[in-house]
Amino acid sequence: MSTDEQLAKRALAVRKNAYNRYSGFSVGAALLDNKGNVYAGCNVENASYPQGSCAETGAIAAMIAGGGGTIKTIVVAGGSGEVSTCTPCGGCRQRIAEFADAETRILVLNDEKSWQSYSIAELLPASFRLG
Repeated sequence: MSTDEQLAKRALAVRKNAYNRYSGFSVGAALLDNKGNVYAGCNVENASYPQGSCAETGAIAAMIAGGGGTIKTIVVAGGSGEVSTCTPCGGCRQRIAEFADAETRILVLNDEKSWQSYSIAELLPASFRLG
């Protein structure tokens, strides 16, 4: 099984743990960092909806807490019911950009049920950078 397949499997598995009682939309994310470690996260909603946290945010926070610094690949799997195309939201695109480099790949399931690869430049052209 390739690394991409392992990440996809992990994103699909953690998606089952999403706490989404308000939207009914489950998202799982798994990422591989520059040190070869894998981190995962799922979306977590709360009563002050939409003040929840996205799956990508959870995976990135786990990476930073674990001492990682750069995302090599991140896989996002989301949807209501079955998994469907779910690219990261605008906020998550900016979060990914913060920890991405030109080689970072963002994988999402497309409508044909295969994984589509994007760069952060494709999803967030001219992203904001401090300094």
